[in-house]
Amino acid sequence: MRGLRRLGRVTKPRARFLLPLIYLGYISLGLPDGAFGVAWPRIYPELNLPLGLAGTVLTMGTIFAAISGFSSGWLMARWPTGPVVLGSGVLTASGLLIIAHAHGAAWLYAAAVPLGFGAGAVDACLNGFVARHYSGRHMNWLHACWGMGATLGPLLMGLALAGAVGWRGGYVALGSVQAALAIVLVLTLSLWASAPERPLDGDGTERAATTPTRGANSFEGFLSAAIFALYVGAEATAGVWAATVLVVERGVSKPVAGVCAACFYGAIMLGRVLTGVVVERTGNRRMVRWGVLLALAGAVLFVFGRSVWLDAAALMLLGLGFAPVYPCLMHEVPARFAPEAVQTMIGRQSGAGAIGYAVLPAAAGAIAQWRLDVVPWLVVAGTVALLAAIRELDRRS
Repeated sequence: MRGLRRLGRVTKPRARFLLPLIYLGYISLGLPDGAFGVAWPRIYPELNLPLGLAGTVLTMGTIFAAISGFSSGWLMARWPTGPVVLGSGVLTASGLLIIAHAHGAAWLYAAAVPLGFGAGAVDACLNGFVARHYSGRHMNWLHACWGMGATLGPLLMGLALAGAVGWRGGYVALGSVQAALAIVLVLTLSLWASAPERPLDGDGTERAATTPTRGANSFEGFLSAAIFALYVGAEATAGVWAATVLVVERGVSKPVAGVCAACFYGAIMLGRVLTGVVVERTGNRRMVRWGVLLALAGAVLFVFGRSVWLDAAALMLLGLGFAPVYPCLMHEVPARFAPEAVQTMIGRQSGAGAIGYAVLPAAAGAIAQWRLDVVPWLVVAGTVALLAAIRELDRRS
């Protein structure tokens, strides 16, 4: 017993030192996400590519990310988290540097492979690691770090485009950041074994509980994965199409529509920071339910909003409501499923989220060709379905 207490005194400070590294890993995960959209208007004319090729490249990356996420249980059964995250960083850095030296579409397709595999693996593995070792506060702040990276990536690319280095220099800079993180990971691999397992929690509070026996192939396992496809699809549909609805359907100027869209993503990041402050008192499940109800209110307000101020307020409510859903549901996995199924479930949820991201906004786009004003109703419908599915999962588990 004294030996265990001494081990706890050794590992806890080292585990706290590991946290900034985990946060950096998730910031780096967000860096490439928005940079491609900023760089594309310069890339496609220079390489003599069709404008619509960007969608194909992004879809390829999403598919590989889904495959990687679904495979994370297999990966984590064979290698520890540290080396997997290190390999993901190397893959991501190589993909970014391939884009930096691209001379045609084949280069972009080639870059989508390591970028997708790297992003999917680091997403699933870091979520699994934090779910097993850290509190709900850190899970929410982890996902807030993704928002920070998704904000910094376009800013870095914008600075590169405004300067002499151009989009190639921007991708060299992003790839160099990823390579530097990989070097840091090599030097700190021993830290990943220092984080103690957290006690199982029933609703986000650290307390002893009966170990769940539910497997990944249970009905609840498939329902949980479907919830992530619904959530990510609804969030992505709102993020992708909100500005277009405002400009084309409601006559809002493009700069103002861009600010409204930024309010949505900014609210998600802010909401995750705030959720991290209170989640240990309220619990994961309450935060998710309250969040989805708030998101539903924002989605309905956006349907009926007919002024810029109402539209901006609606998107902020939608973002604040969506904020706790992904991280809190990820953190709840060890309380719902057997220990041997946790990483498999987190990987499936991550992969299902990638599928939702690829499918639902595209389906909304097909509908938008017919009736653009229907798209906000799709977000409402997706949020209602999400609420119903979460209530059923909570009832069953």
